[in-house]
Amino acid sequence: MTTTLITGANRSLGLETVRRLVEAGHTVHAGMRDTSRGDEARALGAHVVQLDVTDQDSIDRAVAAIPALDVLVNNAGVLGTSFGVDDLDADAIASVLDTNVTGVVRVTQAALPKLRASANPVIVNVASGVGFARWLTTPGRDEFPVPSIPYAASKAALIALTVQYAKNLPGFRVNASDPGYTATEFNGFGGHQTVTEGTDATVALATIGTDGPTGEFHDREGRVEY
Repeated sequence: MTTTLITGANRSLGLETVRRLVEAGHTVHAGMRDTSRGDEARALGAHVVQLDVTDQDSIDRAVAAIPALDVLVNNAGVLGTSFGVDDLDADAIASVLDTNVTGVVRVTQAALPKLRASANPVIVNVASGVGFARWLTTPGRDEFPVPSIPYAASKAALIALTVQYAKNLPGFRVNASDPGYTATEFNGFGGHQTVTEGTDATVALATIGTDGPTGEFHDREGRVEY
């Protein structure tokens, strides 16, 4: 039985990832800041655990409560409060980086001992095409008109972080996924994809075997060339 921990698992992409991995036969631990919001995850058959990626103590307690771990899906993320230059300051970018980048490091480092004990350790970091410079500069792409600096910078950092973790952990499969422009609360449900389509890449990467890719960035159509 594959045991999986998903952060930010109480709604939207995280909750849909819970649903699909439970359906795929995983034992899923659904991490979330507020466990009172975990009824939907519980109804899907997940084990709800309190986990705030900005709080090391809560991370340590959550990982300690899981007897074994094969797959870690770092899904938790925030959009932030800055959407241009005029509303940008150091605190605005620091708060986004603390969740979207440093939070991933906190959880991953805490989970490494249990992942190392797995026969097929897998890490999926849910990034974004908004962190991919080529798409940010390509007219016609969904990412092109996005003005936000903190979110884009955090997801660019997460893609680089993924590559570096993969290089340091050759026995692991470590990859980043791009959900694409999906209708979620993040964008006022303005995206043109469903949450199922938005989790295609994450679920595919969470279910790979020991011969699967590592250090790559995938969208729902497959590998994205750097």
